This record gives sequence, C-alpha cells and structure tokens, in this order.
Amino acid sequence: MKTLGCAVIGTGYFGAELARIIQEQQGATVVAVYDPEHGKTIAAELGCDVENSLSALCSRTDVDAVIVATPNYLHREPVLEAARHGKHVFCEKPIALSYEECDEMVQACKKHNVIFMAGHVMNFFKGVRKAKQLIKEGQIGEVIYCHSARNGWEEAQEQVSWKKIKAKSGGHLYHHIHELDCIQFIMGPAQTVTMTGGNLVHSGPSFGDEEDLLLLSLEFGNGTYALCEYGSAFRWPEHYILIQGTMGAIKLDMCNVGMTLKRADGSEEHFLVHESKEEDDDRTRIYHGLEMDGAIMYGKPGKKPPMWLHSIMRNEMRFFVDVLQGAPVSDEYTQLLNGEAARSAIATADAAMISLQENRKVSVQEIRAKEGRQ
Repeated sequence: MKTLGCAVIGTGYFGAELARIIQEQQGATVVAVYDPEHGKTIAAELGCDVENSLSALCSRTDVDAVIVATPNYLHREPVLEAARHGKHVFCEKPIALSYEECDEMVQACKKHNVIFMAGHVMNFFKGVRKAKQLIKEGQIGEVIYCHSARNGWEEAQEQVSWKKIKAKSGGHLYHHIHELDCIQFIMGPAQTVTMTGGNLVHSGPSFGDEEDLLLLSLEFGNGTYALCEYGSAFRWPEHYILIQGTMGAIKLDMCNVGMTLKRADGSEEHFLVHESKEEDDDRTRIYHGLEMDGAIMYGKPGKKPPMWLHSIMRNEMRFFVDVLQGAPVSDEYTQLLNGEAARSAIATADAAMISLQENRKVSVQEIRAKEGRQ
C-alpha cells in the first residue's frame, strides 16, 4: 500500500489538528503545510516542509491530497489550485459562502477527476450513524419532521473573531451548517425554504455583524418538514436534532450529551452520541462549563480540540485516507465525496438568505439553476 502524501493549507486550530491526525494514520503522512501565520509551528511539530505559496505546495509531486482548513472565505482558491494540479481535496465546511463559488469548486474537481470531500463531520458521529440505522430498520416508521437547535447567548467580545463576521464566516447558518447538512443527509434535499430572523440584540463594536436569531423552515415536497434554529440571542441554550417519525422519535442531544430512541409504546432506549461515554461526558462538561461562546466552542490556534471533537475528526480523516487507498464507499456517502452534499447544503443556505432578505418563500431550484454557469 502506497503511503499517501498529504498537504495541509491553513494550520490554525482545526487545520493543525487535522494535520496531526493525518500524521498518525497508517498509510498517510503530511509532507508539507502552507500557512503564512501558523505554518512554521506545526511543520516543526510534525517534521514536514513549509511552502511559501499555494502553487508551490500543490505542484509538489509527493502530494496526493490537499486538506483545506483556511477560514471559510478563503476556501475557493486552494481548492481550485489543488484540483488544477490533480490533487484530491478535503475541504472544511462550509465549502463556500455562495452557491456559485461552491459549484465552481465542484466542477473543477470533477473536471480534473479528483475526490472533493466536504468536512461535514456530523456524518461521522456514532449517534448519527446509529440514527440512520434505526430509521432504515423502520424503528420510528416514516420520518415526517426534523427539528434542530444550535443556540445560546453571546456576551460582548474584547476582540471580534472572523467567525462572527458574515463576509468571512457566512454567519451562523453557514459556519454552523452541520445541522442543516445532517437533516438533508436524513431527509434528502429541501425543495422550498422560508427563513426569518435578524440581529436583535448583538450590534455594536463588541460584536460581529451576523444575525443572532435565525429560524429556518424547510419543506421537502413530500409532506415532510424541518425547522432549524440558530443564533446567539437565546438565554436558554440548546443543541440537538430531533427526528420525528410515524412510529417513534430519535433525539440527538449535543448539550446534555446522549441519544434517545422513543418508541410508540413510550419505551426508551439510550445510545452514545460519540464513541464512548467518556467522550459524551467530556462534551457535556464543556457545554455546562465556561468554554462556550454563544453555544459555540470556538477554538484558537495553539489550543487542541477536546476529546470528543478529536475523535470525530479522526473518524473523518480515517475515512478520507481509506477512500484514497481504494476502500469501497456505500451509496449514502458518495455525495460526501463528489461535492454534492456540500453543494446541496449551500444551495439551501443561499435560498434561506434570499428568503430572509426578500421576505418570501424560496425554491431551492432558484439557486440550483445557477449550476455550471462559470
């Protein structure tokens, strides 16, 4: 088995950990990184090269795959450069902040016949995989409704992170697109979208400019629906996905971490959200501690992710490496590897933003009609 040469672009909080995880994988190694601010630090830690440009990194003959973990608004150029050089790509979520950019990236990877994997990490939660299994087995009947919430309260900031600036992060809906992607992973692509909300109580120099309350209603065209809540204007923090079926329900609780299957007779069965009880307890501790900022744990360069997050990142990178080494891929994960899951999530998010701005219900097909126009 050939050892895959990987390169990492963007070695801040997330990128540095992805690099460490790749370095630990059997059959893969990090050969180079590119990050003008943090690259030298992680390169010294891993014993790999530092490159001074995207083209220098992507043109290396020992690079088979590129990991893109730059800030959200800086994903496009690295992905296109990697594709042009025939390198497989893993790109952190959200893939892009507009459908046009996302589609351009997907089309480039398709043209150059490379894998384009989206960093939609919830697909690698043990609880999400278990929920999909229970649904497939008919344990809750037909899924008719999903409800997700990812919200909390944000205090004034001494220094405003790029993650709170819409032009750089996309705001809550794009930066925290996990729940939207997960619901579409379960229910299929939404057909029409309505979103309301705004920035209610977090304006001024101590805050970013993102909306602090968003209510997103999804219709799937077959009598099924979903509602997603996002924001930092919620004094009662919640983080969950609730899946309602005709014969039962499943709740994935990421705040008081655990998963519950409720059957029609009222009986309940409990499962882990992460790989171990220790990891679930670790996340519960963090949510109820002082490490949250508006229901989000924003990491900083130099700090390592907590146990539960490291574990799912490891699952994700193991999957990526295995696929590049020729492992078979089940049908449900195919769209995660060709950019289609990412494109679907961004299409729905773009439709939601138009709905918010124009105060109307929006067909996702309005967004998808732009496909391939670059």
